[in-house]
Amino acid sequence: MTDTKAPTRARVGPLLRRAAEAEAATWRSLYAWARRRPLSLGPGDEPFGYLGVVKPILGIFIGLSVVEIPIFDVVVTHVVPWRPARWIVLALGIWGLLWMIGLYASMTLHPHLVGDRGLRVRLSSGIDIWIPWTDVEALRKRYRSLPSSRSVQVEQEGERRVVSISVGSQTSIDVLLRRPLTFELAKTGSLPMNELRLYADDPDGLLRSARGAPASTTASR
Repeated sequence: MTDTKAPTRARVGPLLRRAAEAEAATWRSLYAWARRRPLSLGPGDEPFGYLGVVKPILGIFIGLSVVEIPIFDVVVTHVVPWRPARWIVLALGIWGLLWMIGLYASMTLHPHLVGDRGLRVRLSSGIDIWIPWTDVEALRKRYRSLPSSRSVQVEQEGERRVVSISVGSQTSIDVLLRRPLTFELAKTGSLPMNELRLYADDPDGLLRSARGAPASTTASR
């Protein structure tokens, strides 16, 4: 008899593993950020953040969580007769608050890096792609709004495949590649990409700092 559940287990296992790794990385980032540890930079690396577009949203959610925790505590204490419910709700509220602060910390501690040998594209602690300048044809500044809020999006543009690493459904820099490259991303699988798009708060500064890249071209919004 064929085990029809085997493919499902094969898919669920890696998903749970990635979720556990992401959760652990968020808490490590919160710990490092709380201890004010400096960014991990190599010789010649220059960091470029991408938090600007989502910082107000994260701030609102964190602020609302701070207000909601005591409110829910009072409501549950007086409405739900089961005493452990108060501690469960309180624990979940505190966990959610710390998780959002940890996400902010992770995005702060893992900026994009421009170095002498290449470009390191990152998003929080879950995405880390290194592209050597020898594989870059050109860098272009171009703001794009994407239809989806997913962090990783793949598009087919004629015969070319484009992967976007977006923040707040936006990208601001196009990285045109000399040859198709395969990136270790769940959404791309083993498909080679012809272009990578990313978001940076200061795209002009990133282009100026791309010392080893070919002559960059700039396109306005």
